[in-house]
Amino acid sequence: MKNFLVLGAALLALPCTSAWAQGPVSGTITDARTGAALPGATILLDGAPAGATDASGAFALPAVPAGSHELRVTFLGYQTLTRTVQGQAEAQQVSLGLQSGGILTGEAVVTATRANERTATTYTNVSKEQLAARNFGQDLPYLLDQTPSVVVNSDAGAGVGYTDIRIRGVNNTGINMTINGVPLNDAESHGSFLVNLPDLSSSISSLQIQRGVGTSQNGGAAFGASINISTLENRREAYAESQNSFGSFDTWKNTVSFGTGLINGHFTVDGRLSRIVSDGYVNRGASDLKSYYLSAGYQGRSTLVKFITFSGREKTYQAWNGVPEPGITGDQQLLKQFVDNGELSAADAERLRQEGRRFSYYTYDNQTDNYQQNHYQLHLAQELGPSWSLTLTNHLTRGFGYYESYRTNRRFSAYDLPNVVIGNQTISRTNLIDQKWLDNYFFGSTGALSFHPQSYDKLQVTVGGAWNRFLNDHYGEVIWAQYASTGSIRHRYYFSDAVKTDYNAYARTTWQLIPRLSLYLDLQGRHINYNIDGIDDDRSALGTHVSYTFFNPKGGATLTLAEGQQLYASYAVGNREPVRSDFTDRPVGDQTARPETLHDVEGGYRFSRADLLGANTGLRFEATGYYMGYRNQLVATGQLNDVGAALRTNVARSYRTGVELTGGVSANDKISLSSTLTLSRNRILNYRDVTYNADFEPVVAAEARTTTISYSPSTVSAHTLEGQPLKGLRLALLYKTVSRQYLDNSTSEDRMIKPYQVLDFRARYAIRPSFMKEIELGLLVSNLLNREYVANGYTYGYPDGAGRQQTFNFYYPQATRNFLASVGVKF
Repeated sequence: MKNFLVLGAALLALPCTSAWAQGPVSGTITDARTGAALPGATILLDGAPAGATDASGAFALPAVPAGSHELRVTFLGYQTLTRTVQGQAEAQQVSLGLQSGGILTGEAVVTATRANERTATTYTNVSKEQLAARNFGQDLPYLLDQTPSVVVNSDAGAGVGYTDIRIRGVNNTGINMTINGVPLNDAESHGSFLVNLPDLSSSISSLQIQRGVGTSQNGGAAFGASINISTLENRREAYAESQNSFGSFDTWKNTVSFGTGLINGHFTVDGRLSRIVSDGYVNRGASDLKSYYLSAGYQGRSTLVKFITFSGREKTYQAWNGVPEPGITGDQQLLKQFVDNGELSAADAERLRQEGRRFSYYTYDNQTDNYQQNHYQLHLAQELGPSWSLTLTNHLTRGFGYYESYRTNRRFSAYDLPNVVIGNQTISRTNLIDQKWLDNYFFGSTGALSFHPQSYDKLQVTVGGAWNRFLNDHYGEVIWAQYASTGSIRHRYYFSDAVKTDYNAYARTTWQLIPRLSLYLDLQGRHINYNIDGIDDDRSALGTHVSYTFFNPKGGATLTLAEGQQLYASYAVGNREPVRSDFTDRPVGDQTARPETLHDVEGGYRFSRADLLGANTGLRFEATGYYMGYRNQLVATGQLNDVGAALRTNVARSYRTGVELTGGVSANDKISLSSTLTLSRNRILNYRDVTYNADFEPVVAAEARTTTISYSPSTVSAHTLEGQPLKGLRLALLYKTVSRQYLDNSTSEDRMIKPYQVLDFRARYAIRPSFMKEIELGLLVSNLLNREYVANGYTYGYPDGAGRQQTFNFYYPQATRNFLASVGVKF
């Protein structure tokens, strides 16, 4: 493996040496007022496009010919800057600051919730270009796989369909996600189901990941991280683009996008249509995904009005049951145990022997999840003078859908139906098909008022908040039964409704106390009312009525040591309410779910220079230490409920602590290496194991001990080596490692996800013919070394007939070597 990487580095670097003698010009582009980097600014040399700034605002022109040239920099919402540069053999470094002007941009809407170099927060910015480089049709988590502390997995094994992301060991129910400042997390489950918004990545203009509590956000609290998504980019020129991919498992992606550019200097219309289909790596783990995006807006010098609507419709074959452990290991004795204990039928066991790690539990042809989610957003940004600005957003999300299941040998009583009596025979069970429905509305308003005096640039104050309401109907219907009893088609056997109101207010300020020291303070209050009434799917009565009021203070300081060097430290508190399943799926005898509290301490050092190791050679490094101490943390037990959601339990005291190291070096835009390494310790204090006796009653261990939190690897790393051996050709190797994870909190080697390492290869080749802007060919080879590994799983156990405790593990195998090839055109 080591020799392979060294060889790859040598091949990528080979053509680079001759280019460094051609008079390079590099530099950084920032906001002249705030000093903030401007990623995505357009660089033109003598009127011809010459590149764009990266996520840190840096750019590089590898070879500027001798003589005088015009360097022009444009960025929407800023005045165009022109500067003369002289081509010469020696490398040149320039730092340019753009003055705001022209028109107000959509980024003003998300600025209120974004972290920056003054907010003493641990964050990573991901640019549109970085997302596009990895976007072959896989879901957004896979595009973020190389960012710090991230672990991703896919139910169907290939990154299409249901996927999940964990950051610092916390899954997406603890990751606050917003789109243009509007909460995306489901108000009841706290999950962000990106399968409902396929190919959202093609409409993202910028993205920021904040690790830890971060800044105040709308929606659920960040208990591991937040992902702040913006789709508000506007492009000055009209465009039309098409991106098309094809690959393993009959995977197809087709995307068409267009934009009018600025009409009369003020009006814009942008749109996208996408379709993604895949058979999945797991047998029958198919996905059929469709989506659209449309925005129309007016932009003036001090006013922005923008309407955005986007929608996704998904149909995925249910793969959330995973693969029984014998299908992964081939252990026939263990397979017999699954059969003897009724976990698998003899027929299922035979299929498992044949299908192996690609086994799918279901065979009914319409065992599918079907859901549609429509989003509507109306944004207003208004400058109220030289120092004040206001942003307001009204939003509505409409979601509806069901999952359909074929079920065998079910009791009539479980479906609120009487037994069937035929003569002297009483039939109490039947085979049937049911659908479980969700029908919901999420609506509300968000806003922020910012004060940034021109006469005193050292102070910035933002006051904001939101009011949101969620209405959700849960119900089930029987659409077919072998023995119908008295039920009619679409017999409804349960119904419950949920109403959740969530409002928050926050005040945030940054103050540059002295030239090198900035202070940050962020205070948020949040109130939640949550009510559930009706009958659950197991026919039990529901009656949850809870209210919570939380206070979430945050503060920190940033010290600038020298140009490109910063130290920062922060302390933050986050509070979060339990999710729906914490109330409805509590084990017998368990206490009522309690809210969680997080105390987060972050500290770090940042270093970034574009010329430290020589002309046009950039170097960056960041080291972060964190301690996240929890009270009443809800941790996964390792078990799932009947719709694949993790069951959780409160633990009194637990913590996550670690070090995140991130670095990168680049030379002349010809070759770059970036790496991130997280070393962490994730522990529950005074934990007592829960087992079950012969009567299936929970038995709590008398002895308390310190144990590892489930699904929390102690080591995660990601490394990307990328080079440009020929103009327009970019090659990259992407290497990911994840240490072992436990399926529950027992720290048992018998309930573990083994460590894994994955190597991917990516190639993109772009040409710019005279008849169009660009033609790009791409190739992604995932799992290049063809490793068999699993990235997720679950476990449960109970006593057998002799009273002996039995454990049953299920895993989600990820695809062996596979590919996606793409063709993109831009007009």
